[in-house]
Amino acid sequence: MGVLRNRNLGPGTFVLLALLASLIIGVARFDAAAGRETYDRLKLFSEVLSLVEANYVDEVDSGKLVQGAIRGMLKELDPHTAYMTEDMFKEMQVDTKGEFGGLGITIGLKDDTLTVIAPIEDTPAWRAGIKAGDKIVKVDGESTKDMSVENAVKKMRGVPGTSVTIAVMREGLTEPKDFTIVRDIIKLKSVKSRVIDEQVGYVRITQFQERTDDDLEQALNDMWTKNPALKGVVLDLRNNPGGLLDQAVLVSGSFLEKGKLVVYTKGRKASNNAEYKVRDGDGRTNFPMVVLVNHGSASASEIVAGALQDWGRAVILGVDTFGKGSVQTVIPLDDGSGLRLTTAKYYTPKGRSIQNTGIKPDILVPNATIQVKKVPPGHSEKEKDLEGHLPTEAPPAEAAPAGATPAPEEPEADGETLSDAEDFQLQRALDLLKTWDIFQKTRGASTPQAN
Repeated sequence: MGVLRNRNLGPGTFVLLALLASLIIGVARFDAAAGRETYDRLKLFSEVLSLVEANYVDEVDSGKLVQGAIRGMLKELDPHTAYMTEDMFKEMQVDTKGEFGGLGITIGLKDDTLTVIAPIEDTPAWRAGIKAGDKIVKVDGESTKDMSVENAVKKMRGVPGTSVTIAVMREGLTEPKDFTIVRDIIKLKSVKSRVIDEQVGYVRITQFQERTDDDLEQALNDMWTKNPALKGVVLDLRNNPGGLLDQAVLVSGSFLEKGKLVVYTKGRKASNNAEYKVRDGDGRTNFPMVVLVNHGSASASEIVAGALQDWGRAVILGVDTFGKGSVQTVIPLDDGSGLRLTTAKYYTPKGRSIQNTGIKPDILVPNATIQVKKVPPGHSEKEKDLEGHLPTEAPPAEAAPAGATPAPEEPEADGETLSDAEDFQLQRALDLLKTWDIFQKTRGASTPQAN
């Protein structure tokens, strides 16, 4: 062993040793007591690296060995902490801008398995039928066991027009199902809106990126300008995988008063403890609101849903959310790579941690599809279908119930899109908002007198 230790280690090793020395100095500055222990462990690492460089059967790339060691170290922490190469770091920055080339899915590790958090609407993966919760077991025939999220993303992204095959396991399947998907330019429009039945505003946020708050403000202003008598708003956060924390705070501020707490974070270091409050509330607090969530609603989506739920501003409807309650800090490194490090957990205004548990809806409505039952010819379903029934009397104009206009069915689109009439969760939200003012009126109505 003494001979091996005295061998020349090569220029790459000296660079690494200098790097390790700087790390040791950095550690000593923060915690002198722990400095010696850290130094001994880093010394062990440098010793192993020098032995590999000097004695391994083939020539080795010390840079790749160091990157592999870093990845192995971070893997001991949590699924969201990761080292990003220069290319991966650039891709991450592109994601928040809203355009990249790929399939259109957000993925993460769940139970150590590569899992689809949510497909992005109107993208190749979404049209192919990829669903939230799908387990990706292979990418182009390569097993994803022990594959990092960053490497999986790199394999699935590529030149538009080329294809990639992913093997998926999901509930109900006995073996993986292959999906061959053609890559495309993914342009993310984070806010989509429309008015349903001229009564309810519908806003869908697909993810939280740099301009989401501006796009939301524009959508809300347009809806109210064209339909000043709206009965309320449905905010659809289903299959929204999250995004930028500051955007979640700004979006919450569109529906809360100035000064309201949206979320707070707590970490091991005091510098990671922070409160995020509404800076400029828009005063939109005087209309009823329903927020739709599901298992694909994660991170920033859960922040918004939790804040609106805690302040009693909206009714949360759907199923339990994903349960990602941790905060990641992205740290640029000197060589152009980056470190995504979990530095804190976030809590709703009432102090709830949603890590692993998610946001539980006020009204539990499982995902389902409404199918209209076809009545056989000649079959009587109602009084009016019975032969010889009494004629119908026209009710007084003022007796027509509010919100009685049936929802028109829309044509079914590609992928997983449902028409409004088929979307069970959305219909429950619409029923709630359309009848809200009816219940308000009945509270103050006088007892009717019989004639």
